Amino acid sequence: MGKRYYKKSETTDKARKRKILRLISLGVFLSGILIVAYIFLPFLSWQIYFAPAFANQNIAAPIPRNTLVSASSIQSLIENATNSLSGVDFEDAQNWFPGYKYQKTGAPRVSSYTISIPKLNIKNAVVSTVNTDLAKNLVNYSGTSLPPDKGNAVIFGHSTLPQLFETNNYKTTFTYLFELKDGDEIITNVGKVTYRYRVENVIVIDPENTTVLEQTYDDSYITLITCTPPGTIWKRLVVKARIEKA
Repeated sequence: MGKRYYKKSETTDKARKRKILRLISLGVFLSGILIVAYIFLPFLSWQIYFAPAFANQNIAAPIPRNTLVSASSIQSLIENATNSLSGVDFEDAQNWFPGYKYQKTGAPRVSSYTISIPKLNIKNAVVSTVNTDLAKNLVNYSGTSLPPDKGNAVIFGHSTLPQLFETNNYKTTFTYLFELKDGDEIITNVGKVTYRYRVENVIVIDPENTTVLEQTYDDSYITLITCTPPGTIWKRLVVKARIEKA
């Protein structure tokens, strides 16, 4: 009787181990699928959301306009996934252009102002000039101009997948920024005075490209910047507008 009981117990133990191994294998398999899906999400986002919107626009974009995967694009995607998992706080505007030295300037003449973009149904979104917390507001990047002064007022804002957009959530304010085209209106209210700007240029750049932060003093400009494609930190979508003359 004891011998028969030992064999039964041994069989049960082996079955339990096989079940555990199957569960571990399934977990590893699913984890692999999730990692691959996460890495290639930018391509899918580009094809689903951006390719149709950009098809009729003259936009300079280093993101592939098709789903062809090259060695360089795979490397870029893997680097993007590594950066997003590295613990870097992308709610802090200082971290958006890693090759640019953040310039802390003196106290600005206003601590905040608002912008509205009628085409995107953005109304009086707060732009802070004194903090870099993109979870609480849009950010006028320190060291750049303020409207309506001559120069380039660079404004950062978060975006996300369109289905996750929330009207009053600053983590999603610039989700539909890619829909802007030349001639669209951007309205600023600074110190209770309204200034109107018209979009002149829309481009997509790499995070290493800091030329969009440069100042030109021939006129007053606003540059809106967000991450693209939606839901990633792969590239930067840049919308530049010039002030309308009264």
